[in-house]
Amino acid sequence: MTQPRERRDTLVPMLGLLGLLGGVAGLLVLHVVPPTNAISPVRRTISEYALGQGKWLFDLALLLVAVGSALGFAELARRRAARPLALVLGAVWTVSLLVIVVFTKTDWTVGPSVGGLVHRYASVAAFLSLPLAVLLMAGRVFPRDSLWRWTARGLGALSLLWFGTIVVGAVNMLNGGPPWWRFVPLGLVERMVAGSAVAALVVLLLGLVRSRPQVTEVADRGPARLR
Repeated sequence: MTQPRERRDTLVPMLGLLGLLGGVAGLLVLHVVPPTNAISPVRRTISEYALGQGKWLFDLALLLVAVGSALGFAELARRRAARPLALVLGAVWTVSLLVIVVFTKTDWTVGPSVGGLVHRYASVAAFLSLPLAVLLMAGRVFPRDSLWRWTARGLGALSLLWFGTIVVGAVNMLNGGPPWWRFVPLGLVERMVAGSAVAALVVLLLGLVRSRPQVTEVADRGPARLR
């Protein structure tokens, strides 16, 4: 009885990890194989890959990340290892990825589009929701492992700090400065925002695999304080 339960407890977060890592691998491939390797990772956003021949791989990569994330958050909910707000944020992250796949970013060689506007707002929602969800969940997943707990929180906070540079650029533009997308190396900043947040989620899923008794114990005791 114990072994089947242990296998079940491990299987879902492991599948989530595989989905996340597979999606990240697909995005990395776009950076190094032609013709998408000609896109600047410093100045061009990740969604630029969806405007050319690499769209199928870009979409597949985001779908893998979305499925992996959904599995991870579902397991957190099953173990009662996350507050409702954190699960809502996790759902926002997952749904936003699907919206990004459906609505391609604006192709500025053609002109603005409604789909491109939806894509932009979905991207903002994704960039903010995942790191906030991780910050809320880390204490419950790692109630005693301070190194793992603060690694997850640190990556989540780093993601938000990188996003903050875009906010600074927008405020600076309102005060007469250059356009916000030229204030920072937008492609690099976006990759750091997304990369840090996904890395934080990977740490959480690793916690579900290696710290099952701790997560269950905290859930049974009730809400744990943020430490």
